[in-house]
Amino acid sequence: MIKAVRIHRTGGPEVLRYEDVDLAEPGEGQALVRHTAIGLNYIDTYHRSGLYPLALPSGIGLEGAGVVEKVGRGVTLVKAGDRVAYAGGAPGAYAEARVIAADRLVLLPAGISDPQAAAMMLQGMTVQYLLRRTYRVQPGDTILIHAAAGGVGLIACQWAKALGATIIGTVGSDEKAALAQAHGCDHPIVYTRENFPQRVREITGGAGVPVVYDSIGKDTFAGSLDCLRPCGLMVTFGNASGPVPPFELGQLAAKGSLFITRPTLMTYTATRKDLEATAADLFDIVGSGKVKIALTRTYPLAEAMQAHRDLEGRRTTGSVVLLP
Repeated sequence: MIKAVRIHRTGGPEVLRYEDVDLAEPGEGQALVRHTAIGLNYIDTYHRSGLYPLALPSGIGLEGAGVVEKVGRGVTLVKAGDRVAYAGGAPGAYAEARVIAADRLVLLPAGISDPQAAAMMLQGMTVQYLLRRTYRVQPGDTILIHAAAGGVGLIACQWAKALGATIIGTVGSDEKAALAQAHGCDHPIVYTRENFPQRVREITGGAGVPVVYDSIGKDTFAGSLDCLRPCGLMVTFGNASGPVPPFELGQLAAKGSLFITRPTLMTYTATRKDLEATAADLFDIVGSGKVKIALTRTYPLAEAMQAHRDLEGRRTTGSVVLLP
């Protein structure tokens, strides 16, 4: 028997239940991981609220780090005693331990701590595919990153800066502007009092940017299209303000033959080869010191409800982890 946070119905943070659950033995191709740290991500709130439906009752959480305790038949990628981390797959990370497909685990380098790994796997691998594959950022590019003081945003600002880009980032307060700037954001825009499409045009001399990385969704979508240069790419990868409503595709033509994509980490790491390459790139950039993981706060696993309230209330910055 272990402690885990589960949901039996969808709704606000109050539906999160900290309860006893049975833990099965690992089957063929599986490993039992004892968590030492668990990542908190905005997608967890989508699962909890029902925006991304789950079969209920369900575990919650997509990211964790810990130690392999047992492996099932046929597992050769990891063994008992290995330090590992993962991101993606079926929800269930909010738990003291879990059984998970062994081919979704990656071995942690000695220089990466467990809390650091839990704080960066989902967000860091998301940044990797956004900056290196969805749109391959080049030296001299000027790019727009929404929520620049969030977990993904702070990693993206640093990584893009290391690639030689100029970064424009939207934030919700002067404090968050200072935090984003300290992590490589050249032009923070406080969207609560500034017109961000107008500011982007001013910063780029009217040219616009080649790519917008938007995890906000409904509130920023239309304005983001107005920030793009002709043939620019709109990357919408989250819905913090709600899903983007239907829109007329003709707008993409009228605004300069724009492109749009809705990528997911699960697609970009679907194969073992892609997962290992994505994680290795992340470990390399963090190991180099060019990207530092801003682990700003921890909560006991039993306080996941409060962690969700703070996350949705915009009271968190950087990366947050839950500790079993």
